[in-house]
Amino acid sequence: MRYELVIFDNDGVLVDSEPISNRLLAGYLTELGHPTSYDESLRDYMGGAMHRVHDLVLERSGRRLPDDFDDVFHRRVFAAFERELEPVPGAVGVLEKLAADGTAFCVASSGSHDRIRVGHRKTGLDRWFGDERIFSSQDVGRGKPAPDLFLYAAERMGVAPQRCVVIEDSPLGVRAAVAAGMDVYGFTAMTPAARLAGADRLFDDMGDLLDLLRCLGPGGTH
Repeated sequence: MRYELVIFDNDGVLVDSEPISNRLLAGYLTELGHPTSYDESLRDYMGGAMHRVHDLVLERSGRRLPDDFDDVFHRRVFAAFERELEPVPGAVGVLEKLAADGTAFCVASSGSHDRIRVGHRKTGLDRWFGDERIFSSQDVGRGKPAPDLFLYAAERMGVAPQRCVVIEDSPLGVRAAVAAGMDVYGFTAMTPAARLAGADRLFDDMGDLLDLLRCLGPGGTH
């Protein structure tokens, strides 16, 4: 392993939450008079922090979402997570092997700390992610596509940006990683490869990630 730190996005990369949360987000926005399909939710909001939802709805409709929007949405999401959430296929094996190899890793997510922890607890991933390995857009001033979150995670983990690789499944996350000066591997299990074209490498099976990381070092060198 030539990278010193692997930074994972959370939703859609470690936990299979994107179908659940985008289904609920589309439904709730539609309920509030902002008709949104599941595909539109994926296109517009996947990988972004909650402020992106507020900003786009206000920009498009001239109306603000209710003050309790985030609280209501998260209650619905957390309840659905308890019923439905599973790890992304292959993620457990990747984390087991990284830990066994002594490779540093962490999660840097647009989701809140509560959302990350609920998902990890339900899926059993919490055994690999203590507080010192969890970074949220809540920790920085600007979420993805700004580079702040990834730079913050690297700084807290004590690794230079150029020695990090980010595992992302959203265009916003890929843009953030590139802006941070990090290599980024785009996970295309849910996202069309063309939307992650800025990534250094694309893959669609999480089980293949370790072989890719061992094959390529920083800057895509063999």
